[in-house]
Amino acid sequence: MSSTTSQTEAENLSLRESFRIMFGASRAYWLVNLVNFGDGIAYFGILNLLTLFIHGQMGLSDQMTGVAVSIFTGAVTLFMFFGGFVSDRLGVRKALMISLLFLLLGRVFLTSSPMFDAAGIMLWTSLGLMALGTGVLQPTLYAGAKEFSDPRTSAISYSLIYAIMNFGIMIESYMSPYIREHGGIEAVFWTMAAVNGVVLLAIMLMFTRKVEDRDRVVHIEEKKQEHKTLAEKIKALPILDARFMAFIFVLLPVRTMFAHQWLTMPHYIMRCFPESVGARYEWLQGLNPLIITIAVPLVAALTRKINVIKMMVIGTVISAASTFILAPAPDLTLLILYILVFSIGEAIWSSRFFEYIADLAPAGQVGAYMGLAGIPWFLAKFTTGFYSGFMLEKFIPEQGVQDSGTMWVIYGFIALLSPLGLLLLQNWMVKPLKHES
Repeated sequence: MSSTTSQTEAENLSLRESFRIMFGASRAYWLVNLVNFGDGIAYFGILNLLTLFIHGQMGLSDQMTGVAVSIFTGAVTLFMFFGGFVSDRLGVRKALMISLLFLLLGRVFLTSSPMFDAAGIMLWTSLGLMALGTGVLQPTLYAGAKEFSDPRTSAISYSLIYAIMNFGIMIESYMSPYIREHGGIEAVFWTMAAVNGVVLLAIMLMFTRKVEDRDRVVHIEEKKQEHKTLAEKIKALPILDARFMAFIFVLLPVRTMFAHQWLTMPHYIMRCFPESVGARYEWLQGLNPLIITIAVPLVAALTRKINVIKMMVIGTVISAASTFILAPAPDLTLLILYILVFSIGEAIWSSRFFEYIADLAPAGQVGAYMGLAGIPWFLAKFTTGFYSGFMLEKFIPEQGVQDSGTMWVIYGFIALLSPLGLLLLQNWMVKPLKHES
């Protein structure tokens, strides 16, 4: 079934019929989402507290903590570059198992690192293992969404992947303060490692080769490439697809705001708000995934007939503009309003990003395209950490005069470059895809 045919059929489906097809998806699709849900809990359960753990338990300065977390999150995306090729080569089932195993080892090493004399070596080893595991896992999840779901419901399929991940983040956000209150950050991290282990065991037992072969919608024979010369293979590389590269890079500025959610926001809340607010920091962070969980599938379903790029422009404008809400002095009401508005913007554009990339990718190259789509995400995460620590020390130091509003205004203007770029390129980006003609 071609992308054009699937899109036409999708437009003719009622909203009720679309959801009926989607929720009747195969076991393999829901097993992919089980991994997605579990890793949403484990990955963000650690990431949300990682700067506090490294700064407090490992004794690194603000700047070095920012660099360490930035190297980790940047490495995640760096590994995604080839993680997509690994997924395409090994298949979704094997790639999921391997990535979950690396993640389990990394999370155990991270949590236990303060107990060893070579704590620094343990820390960097754990970050490397977790980055490798996540780098393979993320493109595999979206390859699985395309491989095991009905093409007519692709918009909802990708939105559910994103929403279910955020549902996991929401669950983690509301249980984390209780665990941290009674056992500290290490107890939270051990819980995340245990969740990882349970999901790995479930996939090993339930996601058999028989299930994978039975439930595949994009069949192996469709993914086999005909014999091509070296020049033809090079020409077919995603990195040489001009529209693909322009699309992913134009989103680099707004993606820096996502990096600030774990590089800047924890310290902003802990330093600029009363201790009672900081004690429930994860609850504030949990508002975002709560909204995403509910809004993303609904937005995707209600706007499935609207041009993807148009939705991207609207969503990125809202996400970027939300940052200016934090320009006044720190205020809990404004902070909550910022989270709400930022989340609505994210709900509008985030899942449509993956839909566009999956439609842009030829059959058999979804994993590769998804992996390489992380190039600007890599740059955003990798570079943001190198200046976020400096900005923290300049605008909201632990001791001294604070000026958080100026910091957020600067970040807001940076983020607005993304919708501006999308507006300039939208006519070119909405042209029919090559493999649809």
